[in-house]
Amino acid sequence: MTINEHLRELAGRPVVEFQHGRAGKPGGEVAWRIAASFDGPVFEEVLRAFLDEVATAGVTHLVVGYWGASYDTHGAVDPVGLLVEAAGRLPGLRALFLGDIVMEEAEISWIEHADVSRLFDAFPHLEHLEVRGSNGLRLRPVRSRVLRTLRFESGGLPAAVVRAVGDSDLPALEHLDLWLGTDEYGGDTTEADLAGILGGERLPALRHLGLEDAEIADAVAGALAGAPIVARLESLSLAMGALTDDGAAALLSGQPLAHLRRLDLHHHYLTDAGMNRLRIALPGVSVNLDEQESPDDEYRYVAVSE
Repeated sequence: MTINEHLRELAGRPVVEFQHGRAGKPGGEVAWRIAASFDGPVFEEVLRAFLDEVATAGVTHLVVGYWGASYDTHGAVDPVGLLVEAAGRLPGLRALFLGDIVMEEAEISWIEHADVSRLFDAFPHLEHLEVRGSNGLRLRPVRSRVLRTLRFESGGLPAAVVRAVGDSDLPALEHLDLWLGTDEYGGDTTEADLAGILGGERLPALRHLGLEDAEIADAVAGALAGAPIVARLESLSLAMGALTDDGAAALLSGQPLAHLRRLDLHHHYLTDAGMNRLRIALPGVSVNLDEQESPDDEYRYVAVSE
């Protein structure tokens, strides 16, 4: 997935942009996208038009794009609050992408959020949630018996959000991605903050874990080496981060990884020797080692930060 272009698909549904006066398609067939623009109607007006013109009782997939910001002419907007207010008009919502905002609209570190926990109470059938951006992002521990996919994309994910995920009751969750980012952009997570996730007690169905875009990728790898959750995963990702030979060695020195189908490490700082060690140690695993950065670089950067 790239943050340089708008979504074309969400959870198996093609994305269709809502256009005032030209809705055109039944709600159940597509993932509708609603967004404000710099020189157009504000987000609240777009959402109101969407609710009036689309048969929203049948809408199951929704993509929320640009909603304005405190630093532009639209001013501060709380899209979650507006969605919660409209929940009665969206009774079948199952998949939501919050923040389909590309760099030309706002850098990922500028995207302003509030408390996204409210979505789980308002939309009890939500199976798929993705959130881009983390400026002001808050999450309290939540309960959902149906959520299967949870993704947070950020250049710096607050440790409080990571801990809240680990403290949440999510027995159906199969796919979890967290872009941990860098401390410079609010990513203050340490390996200790991952304990609730890595222990796995509240995530019995998890099959994919991504702890990605991490400046602390070596420490994360070391924590994964003895993490109970790893034994039941089918795929694991430390992609987009600053992983070095030290992190790879720590990962391999822990519990066996041969049961994995995929290990995604693309965008890394491994040496050629470190890459070969991984390939030899995991012959039956599909290991993605694309985008090798120079191991000798003094400054090691993650793929997505600002």
